[in-house]
Amino acid sequence: MGNCIICGTPVDGQICESHEEDAVFEFRGSSASQLSPGRYYRGTVDGYADFGVFVDVGDHVTGLLHRSELDKRLESLDWEPGDDVYVQVLDVRDNGNVDLGWSIRQREREFRGKLIDTGDSEVLPEEFEDEGEGESESDVTDSSDTQESQRESDQQSADVDAGELQTAADDTGPSDEQPATAGAASAGGTVATESPTSTAATDDAADAEPTTEDAPLKRTTVDAIDNQVGSVVRLEGEITGIRQTSGPTVFTLRDETGTVECAAFEEAGVRAYPDVEIDDVVALEGEVERHHGDLQVETETLEILDGEDREAVVDRLESAIEREARPAEVEFLADHDAVTAVEDELLDAATAIRRAVMEARPIVVRHGATADGYVAGAAIERAVLPLIREKHTREDAEYHYFERRPLDGRVYGMDAATDDVTSMLEARDRHGEQLPLIVLVDAGATEESADGYELLSLYGADALVIDDSRADEEIVDAVSVAATPSLAGADVADVTSTALAANVAAHVNDDVRDDLRHLPAVSYWENAPEAYLELATEAGYDETAISERREAVALEAYYQSYKDKRELVADLLFDDDGDLAAHVSEQFRAKLDTELETARENLTTEEVDGITVAVLDTSAFTHRYNFPTTTMLLDELHRRQRDEGPFVTLGVGDDELHVRATESLNVRDLGDAIKAAAPDAGVRVVGGQDGHIEFLPGERAAVRDAALAALDETLA
Repeated sequence: MGNCIICGTPVDGQICESHEEDAVFEFRGSSASQLSPGRYYRGTVDGYADFGVFVDVGDHVTGLLHRSELDKRLESLDWEPGDDVYVQVLDVRDNGNVDLGWSIRQREREFRGKLIDTGDSEVLPEEFEDEGEGESESDVTDSSDTQESQRESDQQSADVDAGELQTAADDTGPSDEQPATAGAASAGGTVATESPTSTAATDDAADAEPTTEDAPLKRTTVDAIDNQVGSVVRLEGEITGIRQTSGPTVFTLRDETGTVECAAFEEAGVRAYPDVEIDDVVALEGEVERHHGDLQVETETLEILDGEDREAVVDRLESAIEREARPAEVEFLADHDAVTAVEDELLDAATAIRRAVMEARPIVVRHGATADGYVAGAAIERAVLPLIREKHTREDAEYHYFERRPLDGRVYGMDAATDDVTSMLEARDRHGEQLPLIVLVDAGATEESADGYELLSLYGADALVIDDSRADEEIVDAVSVAATPSLAGADVADVTSTALAANVAAHVNDDVRDDLRHLPAVSYWENAPEAYLELATEAGYDETAISERREAVALEAYYQSYKDKRELVADLLFDDDGDLAAHVSEQFRAKLDTELETARENLTTEEVDGITVAVLDTSAFTHRYNFPTTTMLLDELHRRQRDEGPFVTLGVGDDELHVRATESLNVRDLGDAIKAAAPDAGVRVVGGQDGHIEFLPGERAAVRDAALAALDETLA
């Protein structure tokens, strides 16, 4: 029985339960299961990932501080590997993973006390130092049972006659032929050394035949090491990533079957094999182990290959990629003219995505923050994630090598491109990642995106576009693949970006084809092709289920539109019972109907040369910062208000004009006509032929009048 170091309450130990969160603990146990959830621990930054920070809580335990637990953006953290930080242990999972939480206190003096958590109890630092006097650093980290066992072993060793032991050692010293023990240590920092007795044993066997251990190791492959844990293996492949931690250097090696992380230790925080760089072709030998549940190779030797040896590995990798990357056969989800018009481009897109997975390159999907954009992005995500899990040994690889980043609008402008370049350069410099493949879906098909693509190309990053809008020829040379039916001369009136992306996804991963069958139908607000409705019915989704999923995704796409909401979107689209989608869909309809009622009351209708034009002042009669968005409101208003003849819905805001028409209309032509009539209005078109018009707020009335006057000329 002792007293709490903070309040003095009698307790078993050093701290009472009510003050555990007021003290900071230093963990000296040996396994994650010995941690106490709720306590704050001092740790050391191990490294960064896209989804958070890895922190070493002790010599043997690493936890994840997920980005959702931070009180700031992950990118704004100024922590460096090796920095001391303070975190809270939230949970220790059954598989040994440790979930960490943010601590606003980042200095020891901000806590009311400090204790050592031995794994079995907590002790004062000075008491721990007294108990550990005379012990080595590794002894200090042992649990109390291990320490007691070690003391018994030491006592038994003390009974051995020291003189006899020394004599034996002198008689059996290393021969001239015996190699010295050299080579890199394991990630844990342990270097094996021979004892005198083992040296004597080698003398007795000096004349024996060489064992198989003396023979060079035969090459194995990454997909085969799962059954070789504890064995030393030889791998040959390309280095695709280099990450320096506070302990070892971690190299990501890719061969023709997959990727694996290989830890090499020089000394704590010091770069091992500094001559090795990303894209080098190497031969690596090391012991296969499991590290926090992931397969990892503890590197013993690492050699950069050149000449014929290098070419043999490169040819092997390239042959495997060529064999696997291109889809074996073409089978679209349904017969659809707009899709078959870009058959080659869709297959090229699928090949590029599959190749990126095989090359261990991250994939970043950029899509519009709309129902069509989210569903299209989710289709590709559904296909890629299983391939990443298959090709990588890290359990968190799917978060490390794939990301969806929604766009505000359908233009891949300099803002988005700068964000992507900043992220990829930081990932390259801090974590040794390769440059990603940027996939634009439901966006990026017009000339306004050219500057963004040019910025990517300056750094050698590839981009491809999958979009249903009327595209511009300028993007064909700006990206590696442009799957845009309009450029192939197809009618895009009945195609969505999801219809295109789902067909790409089906060829990226044929195993998920059945999961994708209902997605094209989800993306149509009206007039879905019968073939896609039949596919959805065969997959078990009736019209109500399809509608609920579309509306639910549309609502969730609005909230935190800059986030991918990976798990939530997957639940909405692929959850069989549909209860979640039905619930969110009900909210969608309630919110949309309320706004529609207000909009209808404030519509003004005009006749312009036989064209009925419904005009809505969107700055005065919409809630601009509440759901629905202006574009969604105008879409639905136009669908419900239009009549049999030519009908146009015009939304005029403070500095934007949106137009919807029953006849084909080129917004660029409309913008040119308005610019001619109102030359001082600063008119510009954003998003190409299907986009919208921006102007100076002071010229709002002139732009409105010019738009009405120009409609007759610009409607087809």
